[in-house]
Amino acid sequence: MAGETLQGPASFTLEARKSRFIARAAPVETPEQALAWLRDIADPQATHNCWAYRIGAAYRSSDDGEPGGSAGRPILAAIEGQGVDQVMVVVTRWYGGTNLGVGGLVRAYGGAAAECLRTAPRRPLVDWCEATVEADFALAGPLHGLLDAVGARKLGETFDEHGLHLRLRLPASSFEGLADRLRDLSRGAARLRRLETPDA
Repeated sequence: MAGETLQGPASFTLEARKSRFIARAAPVETPEQALAWLRDIADPQATHNCWAYRIGAAYRSSDDGEPGGSAGRPILAAIEGQGVDQVMVVVTRWYGGTNLGVGGLVRAYGGAAAECLRTAPRRPLVDWCEATVEADFALAGPLHGLLDAVGARKLGETFDEHGLHLRLRLPASSFEGLADRLRDLSRGAARLRRLETPDA
C-alpha cells in the first residue's frame, strides 16, 4: 500500500455567490469509519452535506440532493487529483439564494475539496503485518528494545514453561530486519512467524 493520507482532520471554507461551502477531510481506514465520521459532522441545518471517500480500491460518493454528478463526483475527483488515500471528504453547503448551475456547483464542491486536501498536513501510509515471537524469558528485556527499534506494537503477551509468546503488529518493511536481529540475539533459538491477516 503506497501513497499518503492525512495526518488528521482538515477544513477549508469557500464563498461562491453567497453560498457558503465548508470542506472537511479526515483520514479513515474503513468505509464504516468514513460514514460514522459523516454522521458526526454533517450539519442537519445545512442545505446539503455532500461527500466522497476513497480507501484503497473502495470508493463512494453522494450528491445529497444536489443535481446528479455536481457534488460527490467532483469531491472524489479532488481526492484522486490530490493523490491521497484512506480519506473521507464532506463538503457542507449553506444556500445563499443564487443558483450556481451545475458547472458552478462542480467548481465549488471540487474546488473546496481540492483546496482542503492540498493544504492539509499529510503522512505516508504504512503497510502493516502481524507476527508472533516465541523466545526464552532471558531475552525479554533485549527483545522489547528490539521491537521498539523497528516500530512494532505489542498486541498480546503470554507466558508458559517454554518462555514468552508475543503477538505483534509491525511495518511489513521491518519484518525481515527483525527476523535477522532476533536470530542474532537468540543464536537462532527465538522464532518469528508472520501471520496471514486479511488486511496485511
